[in-house]
Amino acid sequence: MNLPNKLTISRVVAVPVFVFLYMKGFNTAAFVIFCLASLTDMLDGKIARKYDLITNFGKIMDPLADKILVYSAFCLMVENGIVPSWMLIVILCREFVVAGMRTVAASEGIVIAAGMSGKIKTVLQMIAVPLLILGKPDIVMTLGQVFLWAALIMTVVSGVEYVYKNRQVFSM
Repeated sequence: MNLPNKLTISRVVAVPVFVFLYMKGFNTAAFVIFCLASLTDMLDGKIARKYDLITNFGKIMDPLADKILVYSAFCLMVENGIVPSWMLIVILCREFVVAGMRTVAASEGIVIAAGMSGKIKTVLQMIAVPLLILGKPDIVMTLGQVFLWAALIMTVVSGVEYVYKNRQVFSM
């Protein structure tokens, strides 16, 4: 297994640690784990592209690892009342639609690459979560909410863009 794939796996392995720390109220430690895990997302992609280490495993697991990390955090924050449940529902609906479309396309031998708006959505989410974890002072929580709303808007925009650009999937 190459280094980028190991970094992707480390992001998935970090999730239970992050969840445990957050649930026990160790927000600073949870913040650090989340940030380190988020950095592996950037690092694994750069290494894979630079050294031509792109694999099918990485193409599938890298975005999945991002989702596991971010949506675990959002679930915890719904429970704490930091993230409204309807926001998480909108975010998850977009992900299920995109995953379904990718599955249908893959069954026809078509690979649908992630668009820039989807990447921006992920970055905004990965900025919102640590700010929301810290939450203090109030300006940090407010900034976290601003990034959360920006991520939600990009979630909708990227979902609509994805469906429109790949509408041929609906006729397969």
